[in-house]
Amino acid sequence: MLKSLFIKDYALIETTEIQFGKGLNIITGETGAGKSILVDAMSLLLGERASSDVIRKGAEKSIVEGIFDVTNNKNIEIYCNQNEIDFGNELIVRREISLKGTNRCFINDSPVPLSQIKEIGDLLVDLHGQHEHQSLLKVETHIDFLDQVTDNSNLLNDYQIKYKVLLGKLKDYYELMHNEKLIKEKKDLYKFQINEIDEVNPQLDEEDKLEEELVLLENAEKLLNISNDIYNSLYENENSITDNLGFVKNKLSELFSIDKSIEDTVKDFENSFALLKDVSHTIRSYKDKINLDPERLNEVRERLGALALLKKKYGGTLKSLIEYREKIGNEFELAENFTHRISELGNEIETLRKELGEIANSIFSKRINSSRKIKKEVESVLKVLGIPDTKFEVKISHQIEDNNSNNFVIVDNKKYKCNEKGFDFVEFFISTNVGEDLKPLTKVASGGEISRIMLALKSVLAKTDKLPILIFDEIDTGISGRIAQKVGQVLYELAQNHQIIAITHLPQIAGFGDFHFSVEKTKINDRVVSSIKLLKENERVNEIAKLISGEDVTETSINNALELLKNKES
Repeated sequence: MLKSLFIKDYALIETTEIQFGKGLNIITGETGAGKSILVDAMSLLLGERASSDVIRKGAEKSIVEGIFDVTNNKNIEIYCNQNEIDFGNELIVRREISLKGTNRCFINDSPVPLSQIKEIGDLLVDLHGQHEHQSLLKVETHIDFLDQVTDNSNLLNDYQIKYKVLLGKLKDYYELMHNEKLIKEKKDLYKFQINEIDEVNPQLDEEDKLEEELVLLENAEKLLNISNDIYNSLYENENSITDNLGFVKNKLSELFSIDKSIEDTVKDFENSFALLKDVSHTIRSYKDKINLDPERLNEVRERLGALALLKKKYGGTLKSLIEYREKIGNEFELAENFTHRISELGNEIETLRKELGEIANSIFSKRINSSRKIKKEVESVLKVLGIPDTKFEVKISHQIEDNNSNNFVIVDNKKYKCNEKGFDFVEFFISTNVGEDLKPLTKVASGGEISRIMLALKSVLAKTDKLPILIFDEIDTGISGRIAQKVGQVLYELAQNHQIIAITHLPQIAGFGDFHFSVEKTKINDRVVSSIKLLKENERVNEIAKLISGEDVTETSINNALELLKNKES
């Protein structure tokens, strides 16, 4: 649940902190007092994008912070573990919007990208904005409502992964068909280029080695002379360094036979003498390996020249040259086997369509079962909400592919149009009066009915929804006072298993709240400031009375407010 919401320098709000409770939290206030600002701040906390326009005039940045109780919330625990976020019984989410454009997001005081704020918000809260019920008037959203109560997430995930593969294969297929003539025209050119490159057969790491070898071959005579001079000086010449050091060694031995104190000096000399002999042997081996080979020198020069010519013609480096050879090799092979590749791709696409058809059919079966459940429960809630004769249907249909589209799956050897959600087309139908035929919801429902249908759907979804918090911004749009009592009852029942935050202007709904907050707009130092406070019992009576009669609270409105509060208790 959302334990507290802290807002600083956001729009008309200077500083406020709201402590929410379990159950039904009601927020009321006059039009323009700042109720919508609260919802916008909550939306910001759940990952909505924001601009610096929301920063209160005179401030450097806006801050919105929410503290959530996530005790025993496995979804949040798993998410935090997967994203290396510290997890405890509380989750602190903070957004900072700066005039400098350095907007920052934090979860448990760790900086995170906005996408993670959005993802974790989707696991915590369902925010129903003022106009969201209008989404019911868009047929394409109906399938999403159905899926929220359908246990098909794994199937949908499998389907969508395979569907992306299908789209990729289709793209390859039609690109090939489109480029068929061009590919075949270039076949002879590619063959010539392949032969030219393969004749040289460049290797990725050979150029550096050849350059090193070239330097040695070009300087072979000089290297031989230098190494000969070194070896002769060390070993071969009369009075060579080795001979002279041999003389020194003998003299040191004589010294040591008389004075044992120079033992370490004798050992150091002997070690040095041995090292010098090793150097002599190494130099001898080195000079013996020097290759005075004019023929090999020409071979290396010619090889480097051939590589340089190919690089100039086909690519700036050996790597790009070899990559180009691979590319034209694939193009040539494709041209040689064009018919086979087209056939192969066609078979792969056909197989994918059938596999997708099987998954889509399984999704369809699950949706059918859920649609029966939704029908029964929505009709039941709508009776409570004052539409007793409602007939509600979730119709799932399929469209045969008409050869104008390539987005189709195959089910029982038939082609059906499909999209990323399967091959089902879902639409809600309704009849609100006895004797009337079912008609598309988008064409017959009034504003007040749409609000109640949305609430009924939310009630059904909440029973299977793992989201602990539901926020309703004026779900009572278009609803009369008599029906408002029923809406309040449904919200109150929802709040037994979820934390509900509801913004309303109807006293009948406000009376059902477990906690009641009032938003007020005041003028301080020629600045308009919005504030919110939790109402005490006597303040609550007065607030509900104001919703009934306006600013002029009467004894009658006070009595009516008390009566509304008693209705909840009964």
